[in-house]
Amino acid sequence: MDMTLAEKIQHDLPKIRVKQIAETLKMLEEGDTVPFIARYRKERTSNLDEVEIRDIQASAHRIQTLDKRKDEVIKIIEEQKALTPKLKKQIETATVLQQVEDLYLPYKQKRRTKATIAKEKGLLPLAKAATSFDNELDNKISQAIDPDKDLSDRETVISGIHEIIAEEVGDSANFRKWIRQNTNRYGVMTTKVKRGAKEKDETGTFQQYYDFTQSVREIPSYRTLAINRGEKEGILNVKITVNETPINWYLTSNMIGKHSGLAADIVKDATLDGYQRFIGPAIEREIRKELSEKAAEHAIDIFGKNLYNLLMQAPLKGRIVMGFDPAYRTGCKLAVVDSNGKYLDKTVIYPHKPASEAKRKAAEGLFIDFINKNHVEMIAIGNGTASRESEQFVANAIKKIDAPVYYVIVNEAGASVYSASRVAREEFPDFSVEQRSAVSIARRIQDPLAELVKIDPQAIGVGQYQHDVPQ
Repeated sequence: MDMTLAEKIQHDLPKIRVKQIAETLKMLEEGDTVPFIARYRKERTSNLDEVEIRDIQASAHRIQTLDKRKDEVIKIIEEQKALTPKLKKQIETATVLQQVEDLYLPYKQKRRTKATIAKEKGLLPLAKAATSFDNELDNKISQAIDPDKDLSDRETVISGIHEIIAEEVGDSANFRKWIRQNTNRYGVMTTKVKRGAKEKDETGTFQQYYDFTQSVREIPSYRTLAINRGEKEGILNVKITVNETPINWYLTSNMIGKHSGLAADIVKDATLDGYQRFIGPAIEREIRKELSEKAAEHAIDIFGKNLYNLLMQAPLKGRIVMGFDPAYRTGCKLAVVDSNGKYLDKTVIYPHKPASEAKRKAAEGLFIDFINKNHVEMIAIGNGTASRESEQFVANAIKKIDAPVYYVIVNEAGASVYSASRVAREEFPDFSVEQRSAVSIARRIQDPLAELVKIDPQAIGVGQYQHDVPQ
């Protein structure tokens, strides 16, 4: 019995009733948004929340994509006049896209391979004779020798048979399914440093992966992303390895059973070659891709949560704030904004080495005068280079001020990106990038959301490998 889309989704989401799913799908098809349905159409969905509605939407997309691909594959195989009732049923009952692609693989248009060339030379019947363990195979191989077809000797004929069988093994959906499950369960990710690549890794960022192994099932997302970056930068060689003994036993027992002799030898060699050349590398690529996609999803999720918490910090209203952008050699840039974030004043002090002793001694007096002049009530110190020394300097200096002045350490991630942006140049055309950065740091405790929305999210630096994941 054919199931409706709502019934198929209900298999994915058993806690939601078919009627609720059907109503939700109808509204989504009419162009209603998830927030609109969750808020204003509760009576039609029987109080589904936005998470459940999005789950329905995602499940519908997955199933529709799968069904569309099934129809395409069935049509293509049908046009080749190769569609059997059994194969059609296998495709129709497949539950994931990978199963459909595995079933389609033997019928997929390929570039001209060694197996294709061997078939063109008329060796397909001999390959079938080998896999059916024909007792006359030896004679048939001798009879197939034909210099006009570039089949000059027995070895050339056997090589062509080998290529046909190896490709058929590589295209087998059943073999791929079993080996994929085995590799996912028992596979190990192995990384080695490339010869001469240690010099590229000047800071030793990837040192722990110079000789590293971990189970595919257990490797965490952050390691996947780190290994991917090390590979991309030409420092690491990455491979997924697995014990091939049970895989070879599975393949040969299915292809050969208890047969022996010439045919069995040819089939065995071709079968193991089919795994080495076709199935193994393809499954390694699949697993690497799947691990990378999961890692990216996880990284994006963490980034989103961290960014939300950063943006939604409570604003500090009604205070005159000084932004303190710390530095050693180039001096600390100070900028004051009023209670509404409007720029008031700026200066530079040199409280840290390698500044001269005279500049360091003068820094505290200049700092206190600057606070008094602008009636500063709160100081926001950036958490970058020289932040710790700057905090000590500020803490000592404000003890000598009569009025109450407080300080706080502020995450300055992305401030340098903002300070060099077009938005910052338009707002402060006569400022240096460091002075713009000091203004941004001051505003971040007044209204984090209003200030941080000016910065490209990936530059804010509250996640893992945000430059590497899909943007």
